[in-house]
Amino acid sequence: MLKVVNRVLLGVIGLVLVVVGGSVLAVGLGANPPSWWIHDSRHDVLLDDAERTRWEDHGWWWPTVLAVLAVLVLLTLWWLVANLRRHRLTEVLVDTGDGEGALLRGRALEGVLATEATELEGVSHAHVRLTGKRNAPETRVRLQLEPHVDPGAALSHLTSEALTHARNSAGLESLPTEVRMRAVKHKAERVS
Repeated sequence: MLKVVNRVLLGVIGLVLVVVGGSVLAVGLGANPPSWWIHDSRHDVLLDDAERTRWEDHGWWWPTVLAVLAVLVLLTLWWLVANLRRHRLTEVLVDTGDGEGALLRGRALEGVLATEATELEGVSHAHVRLTGKRNAPETRVRLQLEPHVDPGAALSHLTSEALTHARNSAGLESLPTEVRMRAVKHKAERVS
């Protein structure tokens, strides 16, 4: 979701900047602007005194300006927090049974899971990401499967082997997992 918002936001901002900048440059170089454009000639200013003070006497002007600016600030803060928030779990709390606990590095568990998933028959590549809370981790697994592998069998092997080993070794009651699979690109085979 955040990737889509970032791409759309950057695309819209870029498009607006290119259109406005290109049109200002064209008018500055002597092109005739359309009648509705904000600049009349190359010697025109962006906002003259009449345009700047045009709406000041209306009662709705300042509340509208402040409301739009407040919405822009809130959207910008949401975007900033969403981009700075950690999406990857850095450590997992392992119950040692003595009331204490141990911390397991998240990247280590991700690496072991990815290695064990890659060793499964028919899996050419695996990428694992830990999310959630450190006492209740969740995993996201992306598998690239060989062309003739049954996805159901690969999923069954992943859950019964790699994920079960990870859950048992970390002493977790459950390890919710989202698995996404796709096939490795390959050339079409000749059928005779």
